[in-house]
This record gives sequence, structure tokens and C-alpha cells, in this order.
Amino acid sequence: MKAIQGSAQSQASAGKLAAWQEAVAKQLMLANLDAGISVAEVAEACALSRSHFTRKFKESTLLSPHVWLRQQRVDKAIALLRHTPLSLTQVAMECGFFDQAHFCRVFARSQGMTPLAFKRLHQGPPVDCSASPASRCA
Repeated sequence: MKAIQGSAQSQASAGKLAAWQEAVAKQLMLANLDAGISVAEVAEACALSRSHFTRKFKESTLLSPHVWLRQQRVDKAIALLRHTPLSLTQVAMECGFFDQAHFCRVFARSQGMTPLAFKRLHQGPPVDCSASPASRCA
């Protein structure tokens, strides 16, 4: 019985990327988040064909490379919307979206609200430095 379970486990892991391949793939995609990188280039860095890489990446992460990359872009956008005064266009470009409209569509599908609504909801009110002590605005 254990031999059968061991065989099933090794067959299941055989469809996944090796740990180094997954790390290299994610690192490359994150490093090129704003400019983009083709799946073929990532696959080549992992010493796999494009189709084999795509299949193994999905088995490893439960997401296709394209969907994983899009989610990383949305995650970066969330951080920028929360913690920076950047405009939506600037956030879109920083995160590698084609344009602001594309960014807004993808973000709204992912988060259930527009980026502007998200920014207004999650960013604190601006501080009026003229009415505040200097220590709060320094």
C-alpha cells in the first residue's frame, strides 16, 4: 500500500516545477513586472519548452503564468494605491499595465471596485499642514 501511495505522490510532484525553476520563474516575472517578459523567455530560463513550462507552472501555483503575473501586478497596485500619492495613470505604468483603462478593468474585476474607489477607501485623509503643528507635517 505504501509503495502505491509513494508512486502516486511522485507522479503528482512530477508535474510540478522544481523548486529552483519556480523561484527563477517568479523572480524573473517580478523583476520585469513593469516592462513585462514573455512566457517563452521565462521558460527558457527554466530550461523548458514554453508549453511544458506553462503546464508545470500551473501545476505548481494553481495559476497560469499570465494569471499569476496579472495578480502580482494587482497586488503591487494595491500597495501603491494605499501608500503613495501616485495618480492612477502612474500606478498603471508602474505595474506594467498597457494603459489606465486596462488597469481599471483588470483591477475592478479582481477587487470588485475601481482603483479610485479603492484608493479613496483605503488611503487616509490628507493632512492640512497649515493647521497642524510642524512636527506632524515634517
